[in-house]
Amino acid sequence: MRQLEILLAVSLVSAACSLLGPFLILRKMSMMIDSITHTILLGIVIAFFITKDLTSPLLIVGAGLVGIFTVFLTELINQKTTLHEDSSIGLVFPFLFSIAIILISKFLRGVHLDVDSVLVGEVAFSIIPRIEFFGYEMSKVIFIMAVIFIIDLVFVGVFFKELKISTFDKNLSIISGFTPVVIYYALMSLVSVTTVGAFNAVGSILVISYMVVPSATAYLLTHDLKKMIFISVFIGVLSSVLGFYAAYLYDLSIAGTIAVINGMIFFLVFIFEPRNGIIRKIINEKRKRNEFAEVTMMLHLINHENTDRECTECNIQKINEHLCYAKNKFEKVLKDILNKDFVYIENDIIKVTENGRKKTLSKFNEWMK
Repeated sequence: MRQLEILLAVSLVSAACSLLGPFLILRKMSMMIDSITHTILLGIVIAFFITKDLTSPLLIVGAGLVGIFTVFLTELINQKTTLHEDSSIGLVFPFLFSIAIILISKFLRGVHLDVDSVLVGEVAFSIIPRIEFFGYEMSKVIFIMAVIFIIDLVFVGVFFKELKISTFDKNLSIISGFTPVVIYYALMSLVSVTTVGAFNAVGSILVISYMVVPSATAYLLTHDLKKMIFISVFIGVLSSVLGFYAAYLYDLSIAGTIAVINGMIFFLVFIFEPRNGIIRKIINEKRKRNEFAEVTMMLHLINHENTDRECTECNIQKINEHLCYAKNKFEKVLKDILNKDFVYIENDIIKVTENGRKKTLSKFNEWMK
């Protein structure tokens, strides 16, 4: 039962984070997520000073407010100075996060809010606090993450059109009658709240993996936003399941193992994705080089056919002196164009077929456009 609760907790964390991730990826705000996942710690610390209770819901409120303040302060510096957004993030995030770390190390040494726990978390312990819900006892972190996931899902479902338009075209969103700034801050508020909910289970550093990596992987697989969201959530939950069982078998950090699985899935897609993966790009580059070599040889043959120099320029023994191909490359190109019925050999002279002439000139004209 305890293992099932841990698996459910990490799955809800991944699902909630990866649901919002695609919008942040498309808005090129990955580093903002990193900033928020760190600076919310200051809100948690300040709220704890007020409540003296680590289980108080005010911790979520405080962290969410600091998350929104982080976004506001970053945007303010970005707009009022000549600094780019990444520089603004580099100013705000270390400043607020460092304040939180100093407060923890100075005043909260005897409290279970130490630096290690806030950085990497421990999901196995996070399920221990219990609450009653309609007479049923359940893990508090599961309840919180389930509520946050539902809120995120409703927000994305209800405001999908507005999120989509404001993500891709701010001017169109203004013309359409709604303010993109409102949608932006609503989204960032939910990012802050989701990050706070995930904070207790996986820590501040690993939240960015759950929010960015599944979404980045989905972006490699599709450019359809609805499909991207679905794939992102699916990959997030799949990584949670695989990471949990891998951590259980090899006695590893659950949150860390899930983050590693997330990264492994990303790199597998990055390498093997059938349209734009590394292997496909290598194959395409090789095909283009071969195609270029074939067209070059064919144009050489076409330019010298039925001329006085045909016997030397198109002679199978001498043509490579003019093309300057390596021997194995020349043999391969010649074999390919023979197999494609682009040329035939007559008395050691390479002759162009009508099909070869048509296809070569068509390809050459396509390149010249």
